[in-house]
Amino acid sequence: MPSSCDPRHAPVGDVDGALMVIDSRLKAVHDGKAGTDPEEQRLIDQLAASLDLQGVHDLLDGTCTLVYMFMNWLRRAHEEHDRDVIEYVVPSLVTTLRMMPRTVSPEAIPTMAGMAIAAGTGLSPSLWRRQYGDWTTEEMTALEATALLLAEHINRIAGDRDFATRLIGDALSRADEDHRNGTLED
Repeated sequence: MPSSCDPRHAPVGDVDGALMVIDSRLKAVHDGKAGTDPEEQRLIDQLAASLDLQGVHDLLDGTCTLVYMFMNWLRRAHEEHDRDVIEYVVPSLVTTLRMMPRTVSPEAIPTMAGMAIAAGTGLSPSLWRRQYGDWTTEEMTALEATALLLAEHINRIAGDRDFATRLIGDALSRADEDHRNGTLED
């Protein structure tokens, strides 16, 4: 029986915008800065100012797409070593989110764990989350932190602090190329 959370039925959202935000946050973390680079922050602020309600939903869906893609990559990487992604990734994700009480509210952590588990089992995080109603402000911040932590986890595994960003960038480039060549459905 097909799942109502099948990724084929999920909105992709604004993956470019979500990736820009996550990449900016990753660079700030690696550069040891308390905040984001002023130029990158200006771009993020421009993006945020340009968003209407649909744009916010698209950005949330784009971030969920990142979570799905990151968990999919992590699942494959762990399977190569006969490990379960849920067992090895989700507990450290939850532990790290719990260590961020000023950024991530405790109430949002179970939702983020559920989204990561949904993605790790091949379900769409967007569709999984949608079944529980509207996003809360706390969940939006926690979603960004979750995507950031998953990207950083991938970067550590790969030994390359830009690997997760390139991974998504390459996938987007291939999708654009397939679309231009008519091999990707509209």
